[in-house]
Amino acid sequence: MSSVCHVDAPKAAGGSCSQPLETVRAADLPYRRFLDDYVRLNRPVVVTGAVTDWPALRKWTPAYFKERFGSKPVAVSYQDTMPFDQFVDGVMASDDTHPGPYMFRLFLHENLPEALPDVIPQNVYAFPRRYASPLMRAQWRRPDGYLKLLIGGVGSKFPVLHFDGENAHAAITEVYGDKEFVMFPPEDGPLLYANPKLPNRSLIDNLNEPDLQRFPLLAKATRYRAVLRPGDMVFVPSRWWHTARPLTPSVSVCMNILDGSNWAGFVNETCADALKQSALKAHLYRVYLTSLGGVLTAVEWLQEHLPRVARTLVVPVWIGPASAAFAHEPSARQLKITVPTS
Repeated sequence: MSSVCHVDAPKAAGGSCSQPLETVRAADLPYRRFLDDYVRLNRPVVVTGAVTDWPALRKWTPAYFKERFGSKPVAVSYQDTMPFDQFVDGVMASDDTHPGPYMFRLFLHENLPEALPDVIPQNVYAFPRRYASPLMRAQWRRPDGYLKLLIGGVGSKFPVLHFDGENAHAAITEVYGDKEFVMFPPEDGPLLYANPKLPNRSLIDNLNEPDLQRFPLLAKATRYRAVLRPGDMVFVPSRWWHTARPLTPSVSVCMNILDGSNWAGFVNETCADALKQSALKAHLYRVYLTSLGGVLTAVEWLQEHLPRVARTLVVPVWIGPASAAFAHEPSARQLKITVPTS
C-alpha cells in the first residue's frame, strides 16, 4: 500500500494527508484471499459484516455491562481499576470537553469469562493462528489471541498512538456503537516521534489538534482512516501505527494474530527481550522459535492445500491449526492462562 499523498487528497488535522482505508465485504472475502491479499502483504483492510451471529451484537451495551456486572472491579488501563458500574457511568457522561475513561486492558479469559459465550462463533478473520499452537511457550500460547474488551465514550480515546508488541497483527471488531480508527504505515515511523523509552509508542498525544511546533514532521505523514460500525472488523498489520476514538459510546473486542508473515519480527523482538536477561537464553529462544517456525509453516501449508490429508493425519492440525475451521472454539470454555498477561 502506497503512502504517497496525491495532490488532491484531503488533509487531516495538522496538515497530514488523509486516505480512506480499503473496505471489503465479508461476503466477498474468503479467508484464503484475506490471508493472501492482506495478512501476507501486511496490508490493512476493513471487513464489513465480519461477524453477524454473535450474541454480543444483540446484548452488549454499556447499560448491559452495568446491570450484569455491577460493582465488579475491572481493569481499565495499566494502572487503573474501577467498579464496572462506575466505569460505565463515566463512559456515558464522557464528552469532548470532559473525556471519560477508556477501557483497553480487560482480557476476557482472565477477567470476564462470563462474557465469553457472547463472542461465539469466533471471528474467522481474527483467528490467532500461531498463538493457538500448543508448541508455543506458555507466555505466547493464547488460542484466544489475547481477546480483550474495549469500551469508551465520546471524547475518550485509546491513550496513545502505537503499534502492537511482539510484532503482532491486530484485529478489532466493533460490537456496539461507532468508532474511528486512524493508522499510519510503518515507513512513516520516523515522522511520528517514537518514545525513546517505548519505541512502539508515539509522543504525539493529540492527533486531532496536534502541536506542530513540537511535532512538525507529522504534517508529512499519511494517515489512513475508517469508521467501524457493529459487526465490522479492521485488520491492523504488524508495525502499523494506530489509535482509535469512539464517535458514540462504543464496545469492541481486540485479538492478535501471529503467523509466517510476521514470525521473523516476533522472533527478533522476543530474542532481544531475552538478551536483556541472558545471552544463552536469547540463543536458546532463537533456536527453538526458528525451528518451530519451520514446522508450523509446513503444517499450515498442508492444511491450506491438502485439508483432507491434514485432518486424517490429525497431528498437523493439533500442532498448528491454520484457521478457525481446524481449531477448537476458544470461547467455549475459559482458558487456563498460566502466565498472566502483562
